[in-house]
Amino acid sequence: MAADAKQSPALLDPTSFHSFRFVSRELDARGHVTLRYALDEQISFVEEFDLPVGVALREADIERSQGLLSLLHWVAGVSYFKTALPPHVSCETGAPPPAVARLLEALYSEGLGELAYTNGLSGLPRPKFPSASSSPAPAPSGDAAGETGGLGLGLGLERVLVPVGGGKDSAVALEIVRRSGLELALFSVGDAPPIARTVAAAELPRLLARRTLDPGLAALNRAGALNGHIPITAIVSCVALLTAALNGFDAVVMANERSASAGNVSWDGVDVNHQFSKGRRAELLLNAAVAEIAGGPRLFSVLRPASELAIARAFARMERYHAAFTSCNAIFRIDPALRAASWCCECPKCRFVFLVLAPFSSPAHLREVFGRDLLAEEGQFDGFALLTATGGHKPFECVGEEQESLAAIRLLAEDPRWCEHSVLRRLETEVLPLYSSQVGDPREVLALSEQHDVPTALMADVRAVLGA
Repeated sequence: MAADAKQSPALLDPTSFHSFRFVSRELDARGHVTLRYALDEQISFVEEFDLPVGVALREADIERSQGLLSLLHWVAGVSYFKTALPPHVSCETGAPPPAVARLLEALYSEGLGELAYTNGLSGLPRPKFPSASSSPAPAPSGDAAGETGGLGLGLGLERVLVPVGGGKDSAVALEIVRRSGLELALFSVGDAPPIARTVAAAELPRLLARRTLDPGLAALNRAGALNGHIPITAIVSCVALLTAALNGFDAVVMANERSASAGNVSWDGVDVNHQFSKGRRAELLLNAAVAEIAGGPRLFSVLRPASELAIARAFARMERYHAAFTSCNAIFRIDPALRAASWCCECPKCRFVFLVLAPFSSPAHLREVFGRDLLAEEGQFDGFALLTATGGHKPFECVGEEQESLAAIRLLAEDPRWCEHSVLRRLETEVLPLYSSQVGDPREVLALSEQHDVPTALMADVRAVLGA
């Protein structure tokens, strides 16, 4: 009989496990989801979600949702698989369809690239997922699915759900959708203070889901389980898709920018990318997986054409959110004792958001938002330089491409409000000369890309909000 995770041994040897098991999944009429997993026959896990449903689900509703429930079960399992990275997986509830299997193999390998790299492993995990078909369709390429918007608003896209995380990106995304006139509701997993403040500032309805990790996971980590970053955006996307389906929404509109597709460091033959599940390749794989599921809502990112710098320019004009948002991930730490109350002002994310907002903001306003003027603090120089990969690789955080940081520095160097700040002066004299003038050209960085899947009819709103 398998032991619960909370009853795990005092010391854990991750290499001792052979298989990660997908044991069972249930959805009840109240929207309560139970997902069960196990490592061999020794350690079992239970993860739970409480999804918002207006009325009790009928048996037919639950039956129709089984495909999306299965997808969530498979994707959310990465949180427990990563404790040991066993070489085999066992899908005891049935093998996934071909496109779902391809998605899972990417999430359980490249999606755990940062974890493997930072734990000093010999390479990426490469579990092979069984497929329910022996003749899968071709995997999507980076050019698949209509780069300029193959979905179209004329194909039943009327009610959309926009996940919010409390940062600048989701605020810009929801304002683009609001401008389009589509019926809109917000969505979140959990109600962290920045999320609650953003929802209040938006003055829009919100569907709130709650996630409960297996309570024994922390004990396993202390006992020697492997720990590190997981592809969390993929999990949130699957929760949003299931919630959207149960509440009659046609699409989930994400706030993932084009910068998320760029990796941090090359290792084991791949680009290790902190934001892998926010990137376009993961989005294409997820869309292909959802296409195999009857009744699955669409999913696309309305910010995919834009750089973080362009999003920051748009957000700088949205003052209603400036007192609400916080992008610092220290607020979202699992352990409440380690959570920050606001901007920590010491992490790469804080520095990057400060840097990309600065060209479109005054020093006084950013001091009001962050509580400090980071470009005036000499001790911040190395951290800002690292955002350009000067002194190492781009940090493992949700930060933009190196060229975006260079573009922001170039803009600030010509801005009389900022050009005398001590850190900015050093970035201008010590970092910019390392790169040709073509690298980090602000005009190129701010331009919208054609590599996206935004419906054509939404692009006018995208350009209106993200334009100069």
